[in-house]
Amino acid sequence: MAKQPKPTQSEIDGVQYRRAKTWQIILQACNALVGMSVYTLIGMASYSASIGYGISTAIVGVILAGTRILDGVTDPLLAFVYDRVNTRWGKLRVLMIGGFAIEAVGLLCMFNFLSSKGFGVLTFTAMYIVYVIGYTITNMTAQTLPAIMSNDPRQRPTIGVWTTAMNYLVPMIMSMVLNVVLLPMFGGEYNQGFLSAACWVCLGMGAVGTLLVCIGISEYDKPEYFEGTTQKKEPLRPKDMLDVLAHNRPLQCYIASNASDKIAQQVATQSIIQTLLNGILIGNMGLGTILTVISMLPSIAFAAVGARYVGKHGSKKGIVTWTCVSMAVAVVTFAFFMLIDPRRIGQMGSIEMIAYVLLTLAQNGSNMCITTANTSYMADTIDFELDRSGKYIPAVVTGTYSLIDKLITSLSAVIATGAVALIGYTATMPQPTDPATSGVFWVTMAVKFGLPLIGWVITLIAMRGCPLSKEEMVNVQKRIAEKKAALQAEQ
Repeated sequence: MAKQPKPTQSEIDGVQYRRAKTWQIILQACNALVGMSVYTLIGMASYSASIGYGISTAIVGVILAGTRILDGVTDPLLAFVYDRVNTRWGKLRVLMIGGFAIEAVGLLCMFNFLSSKGFGVLTFTAMYIVYVIGYTITNMTAQTLPAIMSNDPRQRPTIGVWTTAMNYLVPMIMSMVLNVVLLPMFGGEYNQGFLSAACWVCLGMGAVGTLLVCIGISEYDKPEYFEGTTQKKEPLRPKDMLDVLAHNRPLQCYIASNASDKIAQQVATQSIIQTLLNGILIGNMGLGTILTVISMLPSIAFAAVGARYVGKHGSKKGIVTWTCVSMAVAVVTFAFFMLIDPRRIGQMGSIEMIAYVLLTLAQNGSNMCITTANTSYMADTIDFELDRSGKYIPAVVTGTYSLIDKLITSLSAVIATGAVALIGYTATMPQPTDPATSGVFWVTMAVKFGLPLIGWVITLIAMRGCPLSKEEMVNVQKRIAEKKAALQAEQ
């Protein structure tokens, strides 16, 4: 048997836990530079399709929904690739670098090299598919990292804190760079020049993030960290995915919980919805973006609070508690918009502006705590499967979740484009200079607050049936440790 590496250990609850070093956790969290910078860019895909390829709003929604479904289908297929990639340079780093290279080619062609060159629907769709394949490889690999780096229930929330903070901080930075710095350089409107420049900026950030992640995970990118608890080692088969979906109860609960929350988040963060809120209702795209950033920075501290809570009470309890907080804040914020003139928010120093910042801070903070708990929960779910089946198949667990998740969230682009189409945007996209009508107001409120409330209700229902309490996770880790010890004794 290969010599085992010796990471930091922690004796808690009668279990010898594996722990990552702080610098490794931070560099692993830099995956946000990859995922969220690309996420920011792909949020402008509707504009690229309309401006660069002459595709109507309705067709854009169909294309984005179809490619989202394809994205979901490729996720579980990657599990077979993940299971078989074992090179002298490791598994994780090869997949991270290769996946980013593929998605970079697709995005450069979509936003820059082929855009506004006379190409149409087929070219745009083909390049979007190339992006989807690359994104699937990097994203699915990244989802397995927290479970591989640490199984300590007190450290996993810390990994979640850094991951959550970076996942929120990077979009803020990118939003500031794109909307406050870059957009005015191109006349304050989304045009081909702006989209091309935005593409280079986002991919530059992604390249840096890929390098940092590879450095952070190098110690764990070894075969020893991908072993199960049984002597019998079988190649991955399709029935393993069906088995996970049918018998991993925590995963079933997570699918219902997180997918419902994510579709609401993805609809609300589409560029066309942000234009409705910041550009039209508030009336100042640049200031609206700045206010969002101002409210976001202090709320990152909430993630640390959420991590401590999850470390003390477990992932499941953390998700339930912070979901209730998010629901309360959303209801108050909706009432706030009902009672004021939203354009007052766009006036620097106004009471409405200050109140909006505080409400957004509270909402962002509670959402960060949920995200932190979710990161820890997914790692726990992977270990639950190792205990249940004896197979360490993190890509199968994350891939099975992602398939269902993306089939559901594939509707996000359709919902967003359909919502704006209801108020007249059928052939063009909303621009910050458009008038603030009652239709714009109600569509924005429904998307920003109505959809999230529905998702949070589904979360609370799903978590009621989840067996993955803090106490049960201790038992899971004890059983895994005992099985691995027995396996080593046999060898």
